[in-house]
Amino acid sequence: MENYKRKGDLIPHVYGSVPLVGSWDSSKALPMERESASMWELSFVVPPNHETLDFKFLLKPMHNNAPCIVEEGPNRLLTRGTLQGDARLALFRLNAEEVLEYRIFIHADRVSPFDLAASWRAYQENLRPSAVRGIPDVSINSVPVLGAENCSSASLELDLEHYLVPAPSTSANSGLVYAANNTETPRSLTLAGVFNNMDASGSVSHSFKDGGLSVDRPATIKEMEVIVPDSSRVYSGSGMVESKSVGAFSPFQKQDSHRGLLVDRGVGSPRLAKSASASTFPIDLKIDTETKNSMPAAAGAVAAAAVADQMLGPKEDRHLAIVLVGLPARGKTFTAAKLTRYLRWLGHDTKHFNVGKYRRLKHGLNQSADFFRADNPEGMEARNEVAALAMEDMISWMQEGGQVGIFDATNSTRKRRNMLMKMAEGKCKIIFLETLCNDERIIERNIRLKIQQSPDYAEEPDYEAGLRDFKDRLANYEKVYEPVEEGSYIKMIDMVSGNGGQIQVNNISGYLPGRIVFFLVNTHLTPRPILLTRHGESKDNVRGRIGGDTAVSDRGEVYAKKLANFVEKRLKSERAASIWTSTLQRTILTASPIVGFPKIQWRALDEINAGVCDGMSYEEIKKNMPEEYEARKKDKLRYRYPRGESYLDVIQRLEPVIIELERQRAPVVVISHQAVLRALYAYFADRPLREIPHIEVPLHAIIEIQMGVTGVQEKRYKLMD
Repeated sequence: MENYKRKGDLIPHVYGSVPLVGSWDSSKALPMERESASMWELSFVVPPNHETLDFKFLLKPMHNNAPCIVEEGPNRLLTRGTLQGDARLALFRLNAEEVLEYRIFIHADRVSPFDLAASWRAYQENLRPSAVRGIPDVSINSVPVLGAENCSSASLELDLEHYLVPAPSTSANSGLVYAANNTETPRSLTLAGVFNNMDASGSVSHSFKDGGLSVDRPATIKEMEVIVPDSSRVYSGSGMVESKSVGAFSPFQKQDSHRGLLVDRGVGSPRLAKSASASTFPIDLKIDTETKNSMPAAAGAVAAAAVADQMLGPKEDRHLAIVLVGLPARGKTFTAAKLTRYLRWLGHDTKHFNVGKYRRLKHGLNQSADFFRADNPEGMEARNEVAALAMEDMISWMQEGGQVGIFDATNSTRKRRNMLMKMAEGKCKIIFLETLCNDERIIERNIRLKIQQSPDYAEEPDYEAGLRDFKDRLANYEKVYEPVEEGSYIKMIDMVSGNGGQIQVNNISGYLPGRIVFFLVNTHLTPRPILLTRHGESKDNVRGRIGGDTAVSDRGEVYAKKLANFVEKRLKSERAASIWTSTLQRTILTASPIVGFPKIQWRALDEINAGVCDGMSYEEIKKNMPEEYEARKKDKLRYRYPRGESYLDVIQRLEPVIIELERQRAPVVVISHQAVLRALYAYFADRPLREIPHIEVPLHAIIEIQMGVTGVQEKRYKLMD
């Protein structure tokens, strides 16, 4: 049920014939659940040969006992999952003059009784609250059956494609928050008293949460279409050469599932392991030339630039402003959000300043396309005013210690850009980042997402009217648009499609700008899942010792089989997917039962180096090295084990992994270690660096990250306790 105009606290309900809700008593009507800002839904199960269901919709107040409002017209009839008649609208007469209109959608899936029973039993019996960001964990067959030949077959016999774990609640740091509003409340507007006359029922003030405007959006996996390239193009090259640094096979490499050639690409780089069995993965034995040449070389160039800047001093001011340029619906905000997340993860104090938020706070939500006309002097003055306010806020934030400000607006004329450069003169270095897109299909998709997600249209009841208004606004911008030709700039041309495109750079130098260009080259919008999991329990886990390179325990072997079964079901149609492990045997052994996918070993995915503490328990460290124990306890993020690593060191060596994950267009399963997965998860979840050492990443659990057009979402599965 869809309606773009919210009306107080009225909640849509369904009531009707006995098989559906029990009676025509309105007090027993079933409430529909909000799926997004505009959608309400109700799911129910009926036998395939059910009789016609007779029902109606009604609106009930949430917090009081006011009379219900029943929809007008005859009763609705549902036969075999199909809504009879032409009644695709539900009309509610609120009073003599006002009628509320909802659009009706019916979607029916045929589910076998076995799948239905398994799904319901798993959900009812195994749902457990989690301490991590309010995300429920689903524990499936949590009691391991040790010694079973195929213990996983009985535990996951349900359709994972249709089994949706409840999404996390919307919060300021959630992937469900509209990215344009992740900035704090602008100080310049707050001090001006913008909110003085707004009460709790106002259209703006009530929607604030944790300092940002939040807008619900659909989070169901069914809306994600994973597009994968042709496998013959993914692994293209002249052949594989055995590395001289890998002499003999280790004991675990001698197993059938691990016998094969290893190509060592150096510290921080992956190596591809191919089984001798053709059943392991049906891809020709050729190395990924593109990955081999471009990724490590580019990473090395970035590292060299970092060293040069440390020795010779940076070539630009410490304060850097990335000023977005581009027409609406060209991916500016998406790019700004990803770049902000990446730079924060690397330790650069970065903040996203969205000028649209300043405009909405200063001038309200309901600005029509006329407000954006170049020949509207009042509108032009108002838009320049809020742009200047946002720029002043960004400069003030930099003067208080901020490093990289990302200024998100169209900035489509030279006059506007000259104004910003004049304001920044002597205070920060400006690099213009222009996003250009010539693919009408992508533009149309972005426009529709904009109507659904932008606060500008949250109160527009008519979707088509909002669509027409936005296209009129776009036409107004197109009339006066002037491409960037001045100053330092980066142009992203048709990059969002992921099918090539190009990047042009002008007057770009220095370590951080080079890093930004390198990141942007590898970003795209192709939706795909990334599965993160620790290795199965190791023998050192049982003994409570850190580091080491021991094999997995009996429970670890059980988890390896369960994981293989899970991956087979979850990625059964994703032949271009790949499995990434560290070079330590506990991750390789965990991956060994998984067949049908290429396996890549990354030295960068190895566990944090515990140095002289490797192989010790924490109790032994506390007893024999009390000063080290206390130093680690005080600051786990920066503490470096003697002759070992800190979490910050791990983040630095993981940067090539993050770049490659961003570059991938097919699903990836990462089997690694606790500290490493904490750092990787923090990148996708946009968690502060200080939280990384404390993120919960339990054994025998899977975190599924969904990367796509609408941002980053996650689900969690717990296969064993």
